[in-house]
Amino acid sequence: MTIIVTDTGFTVDDWEGQNRPQTLDISIDHALADLTAILNRIKAIRITFPDFTDGRGLGLARRLRDAGYTGRLRAVGDILPDQYTMLRRVGFDEVELTDKQANAYPQERWLARSHWQQHDYQTRLRC
Repeated sequence: MTIIVTDTGFTVDDWEGQNRPQTLDISIDHALADLTAILNRIKAIRITFPDFTDGRGLGLARRLRDAGYTGRLRAVGDILPDQYTMLRRVGFDEVELTDKQANAYPQERWLARSHWQQHDYQTRLRC
């Protein structure tokens, strides 16, 4: 079973309910240039992280948002709760977990990072 993490905690996966021709599964090294012409037709993109130490998916998500992508953006793969704040800040909407990941990192660990819009250094500098 797949578990989805959002700012409100664990929820049921509804990805399969998406219109599959309008969704993409891509790797962290996917070239943005290959996607820009079709971004307006894509409803959901799932970016796979092969290892929690590889941050290329963060950069790809930011570039997708900067290119104007407004659809659903999901991170999947080897992701830790400590990364949730940064995932949200660069543009991800949610994280997909396996049962094993959810058991290793329960909902409370993710919720502890769900206030990603608060306490950032940029806001503190503006005060």
